[in-house]
Amino acid sequence: MKQILFSLFLFSLIPFVSKSQSPYPVHGLCLAAPQVELVDDFVDFIDNNLAKDGLNLLVLRIDYRYKYSSHPELVGDNPYSKKDIKKLVKVCRKNSIRLIPQINLLGHQSWHSTPGKLLEVYPQFDETPNIQLPENYEWPNTDGLYCKSYCPLHPEVHNVVFDLVDEICDAFETDAFHAGLDEVFYIGHNQCPRCQGKDKAELFAGEVTLIRNHLKEKNRELWIWGDRLIDGKTTGIGLWEGSYNNTHRAIDMIPKDIVICDWHYERPDPTAVLFAAKGLSVVTCPWKNIENALKQEN
Repeated sequence: MKQILFSLFLFSLIPFVSKSQSPYPVHGLCLAAPQVELVDDFVDFIDNNLAKDGLNLLVLRIDYRYKYSSHPELVGDNPYSKKDIKKLVKVCRKNSIRLIPQINLLGHQSWHSTPGKLLEVYPQFDETPNIQLPENYEWPNTDGLYCKSYCPLHPEVHNVVFDLVDEICDAFETDAFHAGLDEVFYIGHNQCPRCQGKDKAELFAGEVTLIRNHLKEKNRELWIWGDRLIDGKTTGIGLWEGSYNNTHRAIDMIPKDIVICDWHYERPDPTAVLFAAKGLSVVTCPWKNIENALKQEN
């Protein structure tokens, strides 16, 4: 099943093909949640622009920008209240737009020189505790540091993150959750006493499956980015949009009811076919590159 999802990380408008002109059932955006003071403007934008342009899916990357009651210690800067979220729920429901929250799980637990909220509060969850975040970040670097990961085998990490997942899904009144899971460079690291020496594909598949099974208990669907399931070396796609640490073999180990968001920023690589051939539902994500979107379709 091939669908189209435009993936963005900025609050900006993309021209949509109208539903009557397109054979694809999904016309969507993935957006970082705007600043709280822009919520009302965002609601108007959804109602008066996106809905009229044919949008029927909105993935909102909320991460720790919500006033979590289950773990108030993890509330980040400029957090949304439940009232703010309900405004989004209302306008999306009015316009038959499926609203899905995203929290980055496993990877993306830091950015450059700054830890994410989870590792800031719970440093014991760090997969690579001895790799220090530099004062001035540069890539490439000798540590292979892009973003930190949490340890998928830590006995307490899922008690915390699943509380957040459940709470944000309840607030969004949603039947699906986007867990990110992209660009995981640190997994099965030799610094981790629990993960070192273990098969990285099995570790990744285990984490995906654990999240999926937790969501399934409440009849919710798991969505993830697809890059860690692509062999970056063999395809030549590279280590950002494909895996160089052998997690790609997890594609044969994960449940088939997970939705894969197959993103590519620069090249229109036809990897949606790979996921479809494996029996997985897939949405093609060409970012803001309209030319690539058209090439993907052809």
